[in-house]
Amino acid sequence: MGQRNNVTEFVLLGLTQDPDGQKALFVLFLLIYMATMVGNLLIVVTVASSPSLGSPMYFFLAYLSLMDAVYSTATSPKMIADLLCYKKTISFPACMGQLFIEHLFGGAEVFLLVVMAYDRYVAICKPLHYLTIMNGRVCILLLVVAWVGGFVHSVVQLVFVYNLPFCGPNVIDHFICDMYPLLELACTDTYLIGLTVVANGGAICMVIFVLLLLSYGFILNSLKSHSQEGRHRALSTCSSHITVVVLFFVPCIFIYVRPVSNLPIDKSISVVFTVITPMLNPLIYTLRNSEMKNAMKKLWGRKLITDTIRIQLPS
Repeated sequence: MGQRNNVTEFVLLGLTQDPDGQKALFVLFLLIYMATMVGNLLIVVTVASSPSLGSPMYFFLAYLSLMDAVYSTATSPKMIADLLCYKKTISFPACMGQLFIEHLFGGAEVFLLVVMAYDRYVAICKPLHYLTIMNGRVCILLLVVAWVGGFVHSVVQLVFVYNLPFCGPNVIDHFICDMYPLLELACTDTYLIGLTVVANGGAICMVIFVLLLLSYGFILNSLKSHSQEGRHRALSTCSSHITVVVLFFVPCIFIYVRPVSNLPIDKSISVVFTVITPMLNPLIYTLRNSEMKNAMKKLWGRKLITDTIRIQLPS
């Protein structure tokens, strides 16, 4: 415990040391973060306010958007602020908190994507029993399972890192606190812990990714017996899900399915799944979903008309 307290804060090197590059990235990532929050919260509000989006698929989509918003908030504001700072530091408790929130919402999203795949399987392969199988109680239970899975994953990661001795140096060549950069700073042999991290993170990502691809392959194969319109709608929905799965899992697998090591490309890969993917998810789900687009037009069109009438009425 005494050894660990020698390090009270960590220094983050960030994405680049070039001042002009930092200013450009500040503007870029600020715009991306704003788009991420607006896009994801727009989906949450639209689903919550639109009776036409009452199916389980949209229930899970709203929570996926909420997870993306919080997941992005765990890393983006600190990263954006650091781009304007000469010395980028983060305290030990804040670093542990960031690590916990990252893996809590990232882990929960992994399990939620599995739940969404199961929802599509039932909807497409067992349409007559869909509402019976995916009733309100089952949906809430599956959501709780996703949160519990993310919590257990995050706690395991945090316990291993928190109890490591950090006695110096304290410089992290990254823009966030993450497992592998922290393990390399520990003043002890982290080989066994690294294997545990691979098992708890990388192996789970790899297995679930393969199972998801197989399940969507099975779903798409079952579309042969559907009508042309039914096939088109199912293909549109499944292609959105598959795109999100690939965007989320491929960077995760690249980072965590290997022994403890830090590569120069890791920071760029981390940007993809911490910054870019949460922004793209709302676009992917709305642009290919006519029901979502129509609900947004009705909801926000109605709100715009109401606000216009309110402004024009004499006080």
